[in-house]
Order: sequence, then C-alpha cells, then structure tokens
Amino acid sequence: MAYSKTEHFDEKTTSGLVTSYREALGLIGEDPNREGLLKTPERLAKAMQYMTQGYQQDAHAILDSAKFHEPVSEMILVKDIELYSMCEHHMLPFFGKAHIAYIPNGWITGLSKIARVVDVYARRLQVQERLTVEIMNAIRETLNPIGVAVVIEAQHLCMMMRGVQKQNSVTTTSAFDGEFQKNPTRSEFLKLISANLSH
Repeated sequence: MAYSKTEHFDEKTTSGLVTSYREALGLIGEDPNREGLLKTPERLAKAMQYMTQGYQQDAHAILDSAKFHEPVSEMILVKDIELYSMCEHHMLPFFGKAHIAYIPNGWITGLSKIARVVDVYARRLQVQERLTVEIMNAIRETLNPIGVAVVIEAQHLCMMMRGVQKQNSVTTTSAFDGEFQKNPTRSEFLKLISANLSH
C-alpha cells in the first residue's frame, strides 16, 4: 500500500455512514430532521473516516519513504508523541502520549516518520495493548534495529465517562525488543522518558 498524505473520503462509504447515523439519531430518540442535526450525520461520517484513516495507510511504507543508511549505534528517542485513538469496545476516545526509541543497525528513518507510524495505528479501532505492539513491530520489521522500545500512557473515556467513571486513571503499556529487553538499556530508556531535559 502506497504512502499518501492526502485526506480522501470515499463517497460510497460516506453515503452509507450518513444513512446509518441518521437512523441511529432516530433510534436514540432524536429528530434527525431538527435544524441542529441536519448535517450531523454527514459531519460524523467524515469525522469517523478521518479518525479511522489508519486502515488505508501503511506504516512500513511511511518508514521506508525516509530511510537512510547511517553508521549510528546509539539510542534514538522520540518522546511525548501525542496520540488519539478510539477504544474498539465502546468506540470512545482514548488519548495520551507515546515514547519510542530504537538503536539503529545501519539504518535510520526521519524523526517525523516515527510520529506518523503512531498515527497510522492509533487511527484505527484499537486497544492500547495492541497499539503498543503494532508500533514496535512496524519499526522492527522495517529498520531491523538492534532494539526497539515503546511506552504508551493514555486516558480512556470509556473509563472516565461511563462504567467505573474514574477520572484520573492513566493506563501505561510497554513493548520491548532486542537490546531493550535487557538492562541497562531498558533502564536508560525509562530514565530518559521520565526526565525533563529542557531544564
């Protein structure tokens, strides 16, 4: 699958979603013909396609689009990458940040591509546990590094606004491969993502 930055909404998909959302509004007791709701199904259809555009994107192609040969062997870390996704169980958002590091084995990629890989997998219906591993695997399979580490910290609206309604809970997941499965490499990574190096 080719890597494309262009946002595209499929007309057939949009039409089907609009019909479904209009029906859903009626089923919950709303009037889909009310002035404030007339364009809501179309807006929601486009928003849903935008928020799930990761299904049409290829993380490996994104990494390959800026892959360079460099004799670098030290850890490369991109931390505090914002992410927004939707829980596949309730289709409610979860959001937070990802910290990603890898140790090159002859190849590096553009730093922005690491953030784009997060978006590719986050913009699908997800569970945080799988999201963490998918990001790690894409980097491992494309760059073949000596090691990869991914940590995600996120808050889930399915816990905050329904069910147990715990407003301050944060879920942390991690995935480690290669050298990051060992100390002291893992400890160095965890120390770096916890540090505030700007002061």
